[in-house]
Amino acid sequence: QVQLVESGGGLVQAGDSLRLSCAASGRAFVTYTMAWFRQAPGKKREFVAAFTWSGGSTYYTYYADFVKGRFTISGDNAKKTIYLQMNSLKLEDTAVYYCAARVGGSRSDEMYDDWGQGTQVTVSS
Repeated sequence: QVQLVESGGGLVQAGDSLRLSCAASGRAFVTYTMAWFRQAPGKKREFVAAFTWSGGSTYYTYYADFVKGRFTISGDNAKKTIYLQMNSLKLEDTAVYYCAARVGGSRSDEMYDDWGQGTQVTVSS
């Protein structure tokens, strides 16, 4: 079991920036993915971005199309922490953002077993 703790959510205005963090603790694994999903009221949970460590200093990042150019995911393997830098926030970015982890990579939330409690991001006009 992996414990994930998100932080950094809040209330911002459209166009502002926010950085989310997710720290993992628990079992150790070499090749794993930590990802961000989000769920807006009345909508399905959707993939945002993922960071996959594949051993040593090699990693991969991938994004949902709707955040490319605005959001950047990064990670610190030593701290088992990922970050989501969100710039140029839009009203439609309002959602609860969840961190998830699994061995291997995936854009599907159904493939993830370990989840954080979520952090609210609210973008106002």
